[in-house]
Amino acid sequence: MHQHSILDGLNDRQRQAVTIPGGPVLVIAGPGSGKTKCLTHRIAYLIAGGCDPGSILAMTFTNKAAEEMRGRVAALLANTSRLAPHTPPFIGTFHSFAAFVLRREAARIGYRREFTIYDEGDRMALLKEVMKELGVSSQRIAPPVAAAVISNLKNDLVDWEEYEGREAADPFGRTIAKIYETYQKRLRFANAFDFDDLIFHVVRLLRDEEALRQRWQDRYRHIHVDEYQDTNTSQYELVRLLAGNARNLFVIGDDSQAIYGWRRADYRNILNFEADWPEATVVLLEENYRSTPEILAAANHLIAKNKDQKPKRLFTRNRPGEQPGVRAHEDERAEAGFIAEEIAALRRGGLAWSECAVLYRTNAQSRALEEAMLEHDIPYAIVGGIRFFERREVKDLIAYLRYLQNPDDLLALKRIVNVPARGIGPKTFLAYLAANAAGLAPKDRKTIERFEKTMALLRDGMTEKTLAEFLRFLLDTIGYREYLAEISRDGEARVENVEELVSLARRYDAMALGEAVTKLLEEMALASDQDELEAEDDTVKLMTLHSAKGLEFAAVFIAGLEEGLLPHAKSIAGGRAELEEERRLCYVGMTRAKERLWLTWAITRTLFGERQVNMPSRFLRELPEELLTASSALSEDVDVYLVDEA
Repeated sequence: MHQHSILDGLNDRQRQAVTIPGGPVLVIAGPGSGKTKCLTHRIAYLIAGGCDPGSILAMTFTNKAAEEMRGRVAALLANTSRLAPHTPPFIGTFHSFAAFVLRREAARIGYRREFTIYDEGDRMALLKEVMKELGVSSQRIAPPVAAAVISNLKNDLVDWEEYEGREAADPFGRTIAKIYETYQKRLRFANAFDFDDLIFHVVRLLRDEEALRQRWQDRYRHIHVDEYQDTNTSQYELVRLLAGNARNLFVIGDDSQAIYGWRRADYRNILNFEADWPEATVVLLEENYRSTPEILAAANHLIAKNKDQKPKRLFTRNRPGEQPGVRAHEDERAEAGFIAEEIAALRRGGLAWSECAVLYRTNAQSRALEEAMLEHDIPYAIVGGIRFFERREVKDLIAYLRYLQNPDDLLALKRIVNVPARGIGPKTFLAYLAANAAGLAPKDRKTIERFEKTMALLRDGMTEKTLAEFLRFLLDTIGYREYLAEISRDGEARVENVEELVSLARRYDAMALGEAVTKLLEEMALASDQDELEAEDDTVKLMTLHSAKGLEFAAVFIAGLEEGLLPHAKSIAGGRAELEEERRLCYVGMTRAKERLWLTWAITRTLFGERQVNMPSRFLRELPEELLTASSALSEDVDVYLVDEA
């Protein structure tokens, strides 16, 4: 395939971005403007032009985005021999890339390469153990508060020693520093990292070891970053260190879709790109291929109210459609009922359930919406509910894999030692950990011996098996299916989840078992809400506005456009920067819609046990009347959205 054929189907701005020969490039890509297309065509264009695929790195925020990009690049290069037999480009999440580096550099920081990555549940379990060990009660410092502070420190590249020195005079800070120190020591003892450690340690290595930095810079000479506006301090530093030599850095994103400030994302990274890289080329993608002109007009008008942004105005050549609808309701039940009725009508009109989404600011809003869906027999799925990998039965089997691969992982051992039930209580377990079997009763000693024999049998069974075959062997050896049937009324559904894990493991049939276990454990630990969205799942999607980022639907309903909810009360108290993030969040929600958009609010709403009387959101009041179709389900005559252009 010739380079020029890769440019087919691109508009002028996309083509400009794809063909820039090198150096720093910033692409500001508005919603629906072909961001992924631009990025994947850029990578394919480089490879078709003779660039070594193995020198290309592309970092994303979700496995789903990375998988889609890999598929698109492969399809664009399908008729060439440019990918094989070369090392393929690395296209993955920031954290999967960091794990990839650490597997090769672990010894430099005192780890073995078979380390475990702790997910959120593991992290909290270890943190609670540490706080108990230190005598810090949850009344004094709630474990989620300690977890958030430590996570923020790691994302800001601050280790416990630096934090301890900084907070020496503050009792709270000193306590957090001690928790942080002990937590890190326990992680190291378990040969484990948490999610935030991955990038933290890679940045430290790249920053402190010049030869190592040079080696990785030489390996990846073309660096690409998706959703650059969502990078935090540690991700920003990772990119800066990797690209600092060759300076071939291609970043794409949209400051108007920066909605993760609460996760330490810093949208100033995208606003300051030209200051960081003075020779940068900037390309604006403003043509929207997703939404109707009416939806775009309202979205453009809303986001124009923000001060801190790069100027842009989306346009579309799509056919005109209906104006966004605004509707007021007496309460959240009436609002949810209206949304369900509208979705049912859209379905009767031929729209698939999966083309409809209901978006809201907080998870607490989903209850009334779920009830309405059930009342109207509408199939629905909550995005960001209990993930597959968080289900008890899946975590049990994953813990077996973790312990077999990394015998220092005591959290995994603690989970499996009595699953299925073996009669190993806390006292017996502690004696086992202390290698003090002699102090146990004969019955307990026999129980421990049986457990050790089972582990030895499983380790012996790891030879010459694929991961899927080994999982079946594990299930049979420990009698796990029978255990599920005994302990759970929904045992059949749980067994189905176990079988789904075995099916998932078949993806790794071509790999050696150790490598396959590592890959599966990484995928599990680094999963995100959107990774489990099934394209063929014909259900209405209910999700928070944050979870909707990057998705699109024919019909979108944004519920709860009320002061104190959207924008959230905390942002109203927090000042302009936080309010602007809430406005961006509303903008992201509006620009998910292709054909129909409804903005709804309720004059009264019960949230967190309290009945509240609401004013319509300022975001409704910022939209001119002529851009919307307003209606009311209120028993008395109240303005649906009080137009206030002042």
